[in-house]
Amino acid sequence: MTVVQGFTVTTPVRVNIAIGAEQMFTARKQIGESGPQSRHTVIASLAALGSVVLASSCCLPLLPFLFAAGAAGTSAFFVKIRPVLLTASLLFIAFGFYQGWRAKQCNCKRSVFSTILLWFSTIVVVVFILFPQVIANFLANLLAG
Repeated sequence: MTVVQGFTVTTPVRVNIAIGAEQMFTARKQIGESGPQSRHTVIASLAALGSVVLASSCCLPLLPFLFAAGAAGTSAFFVKIRPVLLTASLLFIAFGFYQGWRAKQCNCKRSVFSTILLWFSTIVVVVFILFPQVIANFLANLLAG
């Protein structure tokens, strides 16, 4: 391999192998043919895409459109898995109450903070289960202005 002014030149390499009689063969090294060239190509492509996004963002309010599209996709996903999430919430809260009951059986003292946090979580989950539209309206009004 020869380096000439920052460029890598691939040269043939001669390897001698002594098996019975001396034989000569040529093996080509292909170092550098896929490394720096492809890296520069990727960087140039990303720079071109970045310049397109930045150029269009001065003409269009791009970020609100991207945020709205992302929020719509995310909400559609969470609507589909809502029953699973509610079931998991109820199971985790039931497990928390079970651990609290087991702590009483073992004469272990529970902290006040963990008790308050467990009851607060229970109230939040019950409110979200019973009044989902009220919570959605409240959050929409809160975020709108």
